Amino acid sequence: MDTGTVTTDDQIRVARQRAGTAIRELSHAFVGRHATLDQIERLADVLEQITAELWPQAHRSRGDHPFADRQVTDLPQGRFDHDFDDRPVSGSSSPYGLDLELHRHGDEIEALVTLRSAHEGAPNRSHGGIVAALFDDVFGFVLGVIREAAFTGDLYVRYHAPTPLFRPLACRVRLDRREGRKLHLTGELTDVDADELVASARATFIAVDREAFARQTAARPAPPDEDATATRP
Repeated sequence: MDTGTVTTDDQIRVARQRAGTAIRELSHAFVGRHATLDQIERLADVLEQITAELWPQAHRSRGDHPFADRQVTDLPQGRFDHDFDDRPVSGSSSPYGLDLELHRHGDEIEALVTLRSAHEGAPNRSHGGIVAALFDDVFGFVLGVIREAAFTGDLYVRYHAPTPLFRPLACRVRLDRREGRKLHLTGELTDVDADELVASARATFIAVDREAFARQTAARPAPPDEDATATRP
């Protein structure tokens, strides 16, 4: 082994993005394609082996990153990327990511997305929880427009039509009004090709200062030792 080789943060980030993409593609292939018994068992063997290698490693937390600072980062007009790779819905290394294409249009945020096999709920349509998570995550980018840190207080989604799979969708959101610390946001999800509204949402976010955000996050207890509460291979 070459002990003189130093792994950089950029190399780790690129590798995590690649692994996250591979996991997402695996989930769609596993759900959306037939597989032989041998393929399924080989897949289980590989995943169990890698999982067993990862659990003994040191705990890694999103709390290690300046989350509130990322929330209030001013977003450029047009298409933009963000560096919160672990963000569950829009993170590039998240196993649960939706591979969003993000745009800012004036004071609105638009996320373009195509939902796929692993997002299916009822046959041939998205699970409603996926749509709700999409809205919640994209609403969060409005905080970069108004330059405020905030928590989600409540979220209401109205499903106007089945949300299709394998078709381009556009989720567009904005700040509607303020009431003190309450930020009221609204948004719509449309089927781009059909120009049809499939869902709408409104949410209340509660604004907090960055220092309070950090204190509230830090005050929560750390998660239990996973190995102490469950049997791992």
